[in-house]
Amino acid sequence: MIDERAIVDSSVVVGENVSIGPWTIIGPDVVLGDNVQIASSVVVKGPCHIGAGVKIYQFATVGEDTPALAYAGEPSELTIGANTVIREGVTIHRGMAAGGISKTVVGANCLLMAYVHIGHDCIVGDNVIMANNASLAGHVVVGDYANFGGYAGIPQFRQIGAYTHIAGMSLVTKDVPAFMTVAGNPANAIGLNLEGIKRRGFSNEAIQAVKAAHRVVYRSGKKLQEAIAELADARKLHPEVDVFVKSLEASDKGIIRGRG
Repeated sequence: MIDERAIVDSSVVVGENVSIGPWTIIGPDVVLGDNVQIASSVVVKGPCHIGAGVKIYQFATVGEDTPALAYAGEPSELTIGANTVIREGVTIHRGMAAGGISKTVVGANCLLMAYVHIGHDCIVGDNVIMANNASLAGHVVVGDYANFGGYAGIPQFRQIGAYTHIAGMSLVTKDVPAFMTVAGNPANAIGLNLEGIKRRGFSNEAIQAVKAAHRVVYRSGKKLQEAIAELADARKLHPEVDVFVKSLEASDKGIIRGRG
Protein backbone atom coordinates (compact mmCIF):
# COMPACT_ATOMS: atom_id res chain seq x y z
CA MET A 1 0.00 0.00 0.00
CA ILE A 2 3.04 2.26 -0.46
CA ASP A 3 2.87 4.03 -3.81
CA GLU A 4 5.93 3.39 -5.96
CA ARG A 5 6.32 7.14 -6.43
CA ALA A 6 6.75 7.73 -2.67
CA ILE A 7 10.23 8.00 -1.16
CA VAL A 8 10.52 6.08 2.11
CA ASP A 9 13.85 5.87 3.90
CA SER A 10 15.10 2.35 4.59
CA SER A 11 15.17 3.04 8.35
CA VAL A 12 11.43 3.78 8.57
CA VAL A 13 9.47 1.32 10.74
CA VAL A 14 6.17 0.64 8.99
CA GLY A 15 3.28 -0.97 10.87
CA GLU A 16 0.58 -3.16 9.41
CA ASN A 17 -1.93 -1.84 6.86
CA VAL A 18 -0.12 1.47 6.32
CA SER A 19 -0.81 3.45 3.14
CA ILE A 20 1.48 6.12 1.70
CA GLY A 21 0.49 8.18 -1.34
CA PRO A 22 2.54 9.32 -4.34
CA TRP A 23 5.23 11.99 -4.04
CA THR A 24 5.29 11.68 -0.27
CA ILE A 25 8.69 11.69 1.44
CA ILE A 26 9.27 9.82 4.72
CA GLY A 27 12.72 10.54 6.14
CA PRO A 28 14.97 8.59 8.52
CA ASP A 29 14.03 7.69 12.12
CA VAL A 30 10.28 7.66 11.57
CA VAL A 31 7.95 5.07 13.09
CA LEU A 32 4.51 4.61 11.52
CA GLY A 33 1.98 2.71 13.63
CA ASP A 34 -0.60 0.29 12.30
CA ASN A 35 -3.30 1.64 9.97
CA VAL A 36 -1.60 4.99 9.42
CA GLN A 37 -2.82 6.70 6.23
CA ILE A 38 -0.59 9.29 4.56
CA ALA A 39 -1.84 11.05 1.43
CA SER A 40 0.16 12.38 -1.50
CA SER A 41 2.78 15.14 -1.30
CA VAL A 42 3.35 14.87 2.46
CA VAL A 43 6.74 15.33 4.16
CA VAL A 44 7.49 13.47 7.40
CA LYS A 45 10.87 13.92 9.09
CA GLY A 46 12.27 12.18 12.16
CA PRO A 47 12.90 11.40 14.82
CA CYS A 48 9.13 11.05 14.78
CA HIS A 49 6.68 8.48 16.15
CA ILE A 50 3.23 8.49 14.57
CA GLY A 51 0.61 6.47 16.44
CA ALA A 52 -1.80 3.91 15.07
CA GLY A 53 -4.68 5.12 12.92
CA VAL A 54 -3.30 8.60 12.29
CA LYS A 55 -4.42 10.22 9.01
CA ILE A 56 -2.25 12.84 7.32
CA TYR A 57 -3.64 14.74 4.34
CA GLN A 58 -1.84 16.22 1.36
CA PHE A 59 0.78 18.96 1.66
CA ALA A 60 1.21 18.55 5.43
CA THR A 61 4.74 18.80 6.87
CA VAL A 62 5.22 16.75 10.01
CA GLY A 63 8.42 16.68 12.06
CA GLU A 64 10.35 19.45 10.34
CA ASP A 65 13.09 21.39 12.17
CA THR A 66 11.97 24.54 13.94
CA PRO A 67 12.90 27.84 12.26
CA ALA A 68 13.73 29.32 15.70
CA LEU A 69 17.10 31.07 15.44
CA ALA A 70 18.28 29.42 18.67
CA TYR A 71 17.98 25.96 17.15
CA ALA A 72 21.43 24.62 16.31
CA GLY A 73 20.51 21.24 14.90
CA GLU A 74 20.58 19.37 18.19
CA PRO A 75 18.58 16.11 18.45
CA SER A 76 14.85 16.55 18.97
CA GLU A 77 11.70 14.57 18.33
CA LEU A 78 7.97 14.55 17.71
CA THR A 79 5.29 12.16 18.95
CA ILE A 80 1.74 12.03 17.60
CA GLY A 81 -0.94 10.01 19.39
CA ALA A 82 -3.27 7.43 17.92
CA ASN A 83 -6.16 8.35 15.62
CA THR A 84 -5.23 12.00 15.28
CA VAL A 85 -6.28 13.61 11.98
CA ILE A 86 -3.87 16.06 10.34
CA ARG A 87 -5.52 17.92 7.48
CA GLU A 88 -4.15 19.76 4.44
CA GLY A 89 -1.13 22.02 4.85
CA VAL A 90 -0.65 21.46 8.58
CA THR A 91 2.87 22.10 9.93
CA ILE A 92 4.19 20.47 13.11
CA HIS A 93 7.77 21.10 14.24
CA ARG A 94 9.98 18.93 16.41
CA GLY A 95 11.37 20.23 19.69
CA MET A 96 14.60 22.10 20.33
CA ALA A 97 17.04 21.38 23.15
CA ALA A 98 17.44 25.06 24.00
CA GLY A 99 14.01 24.93 25.62
CA GLY A 100 14.93 22.02 27.88
CA ILE A 101 12.25 19.62 26.56
CA SER A 102 13.49 18.76 23.06
CA LYS A 103 10.20 17.13 22.24
CA THR A 104 6.92 18.14 20.66
CA VAL A 105 3.89 16.03 21.60
CA VAL A 106 0.45 15.92 19.98
CA GLY A 107 -2.03 13.68 21.78
CA ALA A 108 -4.50 11.08 20.62
CA ASN A 109 -7.81 11.69 18.82
CA CYS A 110 -6.97 15.28 17.91
CA LEU A 111 -8.32 17.07 14.83
CA LEU A 112 -5.97 19.58 13.23
CA MET A 113 -7.81 21.29 10.39
CA ALA A 114 -6.22 22.87 7.31
CA TYR A 115 -3.08 24.99 7.79
CA VAL A 116 -2.89 24.61 11.56
CA HIS A 117 0.60 25.21 12.94
CA ILE A 118 2.09 23.60 16.08
CA GLY A 119 5.49 24.99 17.00
CA HIS A 120 8.50 23.42 18.69
CA ASP A 121 8.20 21.93 22.18
CA CYS A 122 4.43 22.25 22.34
CA ILE A 123 2.61 19.68 24.47
CA VAL A 124 -0.92 19.18 23.13
CA GLY A 125 -3.34 16.93 25.03
CA ASP A 126 -5.85 14.40 23.77
CA ASN A 127 -9.08 15.19 21.89
CA VAL A 128 -7.98 18.71 21.00
CA ILE A 129 -9.63 20.41 18.00
CA MET A 130 -7.88 23.22 16.13
CA ALA A 131 -9.82 24.87 13.30
CA ASN A 132 -8.23 26.23 10.12
CA ASN A 133 -5.10 28.38 10.55
CA ALA A 134 -5.06 28.24 14.36
CA SER A 135 -1.44 28.45 15.49
CA LEU A 136 0.64 27.61 18.55
CA ALA A 137 4.06 29.20 18.97
CA GLY A 138 6.82 27.31 20.80
CA HIS A 139 6.47 25.83 24.29
CA VAL A 140 2.67 26.08 24.47
CA VAL A 141 0.91 23.55 26.72
CA VAL A 142 -2.67 22.60 25.79
CA GLY A 143 -4.99 20.52 27.97
CA ASP A 144 -7.33 17.75 26.87
CA TYR A 145 -10.48 18.66 24.92
CA ALA A 146 -9.40 22.25 24.25
CA ASN A 147 -11.05 23.76 21.18
CA PHE A 148 -9.57 26.50 18.98
CA GLY A 149 -11.50 28.54 16.45
CA GLY A 150 -10.02 29.48 13.09
CA TYR A 151 -7.04 31.86 13.05
CA ALA A 152 -6.65 31.77 16.85
CA GLY A 153 -3.09 32.63 17.84
CA ILE A 154 -1.21 31.53 20.96
CA PRO A 155 2.22 33.09 21.71
CA GLN A 156 5.05 31.03 23.18
CA PHE A 157 5.09 29.71 26.74
CA ARG A 158 1.34 30.10 27.27
CA GLN A 159 -0.85 27.47 28.91
CA ILE A 160 -4.31 26.60 27.61
CA GLY A 161 -6.33 24.60 30.13
CA ALA A 162 -8.46 21.53 29.52
CA TYR A 163 -12.00 21.92 28.16
CA THR A 164 -11.38 25.50 27.03
CA HIS A 165 -12.71 27.28 23.95
CA ILE A 166 -10.54 29.83 22.18
CA ALA A 167 -12.81 31.76 19.84
CA GLY A 168 -11.87 32.30 16.23
CA MET A 169 -9.35 35.07 15.45
CA SER A 170 -8.46 35.52 19.11
CA LEU A 171 -4.97 36.52 20.24
CA VAL A 172 -4.27 34.92 23.60
CA THR A 173 -1.72 36.96 25.54
CA LYS A 174 -2.04 35.25 28.95
CA ASP A 175 -2.80 31.77 30.27
CA VAL A 176 -6.33 30.38 29.92
CA PRO A 177 -7.67 28.42 32.93
CA ALA A 178 -9.48 25.14 32.38
CA PHE A 179 -13.14 25.29 31.32
CA MET A 180 -12.96 28.91 30.15
CA THR A 181 -14.06 30.59 26.91
CA VAL A 182 -11.94 33.50 25.71
CA ALA A 183 -12.36 35.78 22.69
CA GLY A 184 -10.94 38.95 21.18
CA ASN A 185 -7.66 40.61 20.26
CA PRO A 186 -6.28 40.65 22.85
CA ALA A 187 -8.51 37.90 24.22
CA ASN A 188 -10.75 38.51 27.21
CA ALA A 189 -12.46 35.96 29.42
CA ILE A 190 -16.06 35.58 28.25
CA GLY A 191 -17.15 32.98 30.80
CA LEU A 192 -17.25 29.23 31.19
CA ASN A 193 -17.28 26.95 28.15
CA LEU A 194 -20.59 25.51 29.28
CA GLU A 195 -21.53 24.01 25.94
CA GLY A 196 -18.23 22.18 25.74
CA ILE A 197 -18.54 20.98 29.32
CA LYS A 198 -22.02 19.61 28.66
CA ARG A 199 -20.85 17.82 25.52
CA ARG A 200 -18.21 16.03 27.56
CA GLY A 201 -20.93 14.51 29.75
CA PHE A 202 -20.21 16.23 33.05
CA SER A 203 -22.86 15.72 35.71
CA ASN A 204 -25.04 18.63 36.80
CA GLU A 205 -23.34 18.51 40.20
CA ALA A 206 -19.93 18.86 38.58
CA ILE A 207 -21.12 21.74 36.41
CA GLN A 208 -22.54 23.59 39.40
CA ALA A 209 -19.27 23.08 41.30
CA VAL A 210 -17.25 24.52 38.41
CA LYS A 211 -19.65 27.46 38.15
CA ALA A 212 -19.20 28.18 41.85
CA ALA A 213 -15.40 27.99 41.52
CA HIS A 214 -15.54 30.33 38.53
CA ARG A 215 -17.50 32.89 40.56
CA VAL A 216 -14.86 32.83 43.30
CA VAL A 217 -12.05 33.51 40.83
CA TYR A 218 -13.79 35.90 38.44
CA ARG A 219 -16.61 37.58 40.35
CA SER A 220 -15.59 37.86 44.01
CA GLY A 221 -12.92 40.53 43.57
CA LYS A 222 -10.36 38.37 45.36
CA LYS A 223 -6.74 38.18 44.32
CA LEU A 224 -5.85 34.93 42.58
CA GLN A 225 -4.00 33.37 45.50
CA GLU A 226 -6.88 34.27 47.82
CA ALA A 227 -9.34 32.63 45.46
CA ILE A 228 -7.21 29.49 45.20
CA ALA A 229 -7.09 29.26 48.99
CA GLU A 230 -10.86 29.62 49.23
CA LEU A 231 -11.32 26.70 46.83
CA ALA A 232 -9.26 24.28 48.93
CA ASP A 233 -12.26 22.31 50.19
CA ALA A 234 -14.17 22.35 46.90
CA ARG A 235 -11.25 20.89 44.97
CA LYS A 236 -11.13 17.97 47.40
CA LEU A 237 -14.82 17.24 46.85
CA HIS A 238 -14.95 17.74 43.08
CA PRO A 239 -12.22 16.52 40.69
CA GLU A 240 -13.42 19.05 38.11
CA VAL A 241 -12.73 21.93 40.49
CA ASP A 242 -9.30 20.47 41.13
CA VAL A 243 -8.62 20.56 37.37
CA PHE A 244 -9.68 24.21 37.34
CA VAL A 245 -7.53 25.14 40.33
CA LYS A 246 -4.47 23.26 39.06
CA SER A 247 -4.65 25.28 35.85
CA LEU A 248 -4.63 28.45 37.96
CA GLU A 249 -1.65 27.25 39.96
CA ALA A 250 0.28 26.32 36.83
CA SER A 251 0.05 29.82 35.36
CA ASP A 252 3.22 31.87 35.27
CA LYS A 253 2.06 34.43 32.71
CA GLY A 254 -1.06 35.44 34.62
CA ILE A 255 -4.57 34.32 33.71
CA ILE A 256 -6.88 36.04 31.26
CA ARG A 257 -9.39 38.14 33.14
CA GLY A 258 -11.19 40.78 31.09
CA ARG A 259 -14.95 40.41 31.04
CA GLY A 260 -14.84 37.11 33.04
